[in-house]
Amino acid sequence: MMNSLLGALESGLLYALMALGVYITFRILDFPDLTVDGSFTTGGAITAIMITNGVSPWVSTICAFGGGLLAGMVTGLIHTKGRINGLLSGILMMIALYSINMRIMGKPNVGLLGEKTIFSSVSPLLLMPFVVIAIKFLLDLFFRTELGLALRATGDNQRMIRSFGANTDNTIILGLSLSNGLVALSGALIAQQSQFADISAGIGMIVIGLASVIIGEAIFGARNVFFATLAVVLGSIVYRLVVALALRIEWLEQTDLKVITALIVIIALVLPTVRRSWKQKALARKRSLELVSDAEQRSVGGGL
Repeated sequence: MMNSLLGALESGLLYALMALGVYITFRILDFPDLTVDGSFTTGGAITAIMITNGVSPWVSTICAFGGGLLAGMVTGLIHTKGRINGLLSGILMMIALYSINMRIMGKPNVGLLGEKTIFSSVSPLLLMPFVVIAIKFLLDLFFRTELGLALRATGDNQRMIRSFGANTDNTIILGLSLSNGLVALSGALIAQQSQFADISAGIGMIVIGLASVIIGEAIFGARNVFFATLAVVLGSIVYRLVVALALRIEWLEQTDLKVITALIVIIALVLPTVRRSWKQKALARKRSLELVSDAEQRSVGGGL
């Protein structure tokens, strides 16, 4: 049981970077970016190929981040300069990345057994908390800069920002690049932790990222950027813990992971609505009781 929970914590920290990337597009930019499913694999593919060719794992990981930046930038260019719908832009880039990733790897999967990786000398449980916290605080600082504020404002109201003379195309491209860079970085680290990169590794990553964001916000709240990014990181860990506990149920198997993910997302989306509806009904009931009580007091006063 303890090993299972530690494994879930480790996975949660590794996927937290991907969740932060999804948070940028999903919450900050309000952009439905499906490039994530492709850029996650791109990160793993670049890292695996470079490490197997003798390149330092740290350099390989940085290059993977760069590959994600490039993928996000292309999606942004397709959307802003090509004037193609945001959802369709992400889908087109995701499809293109499948072939690109296959070209990078040369085969469906690349093993890293026996190769030196970042985690060869240090456990992910020891390293990842520092990496995740550092990136979380760097994002917090970035979102307080003039450029970061412009990025946040673009997601809130593009038309208003354009009226102030700001170039929203550039901020959208920047946001998509940064998002997919973090997603690719997560893919690179997970490939090194699992010791292989697979062409299908990114399938469903957008759903896992959304689950982490939604769960984190539902449980921990998102009063400002600092708490929002913290909630995303914690949401990623909670999601992995829930999945680990769910898979311990006898009639559930490893192949049921996608179904479990979908159910977790549905529950996380429905619960806030149900809670809000229940509060409104309770408030309405309280008001009706107060009106009845006032009416009774007036009738008694009139009788006297």
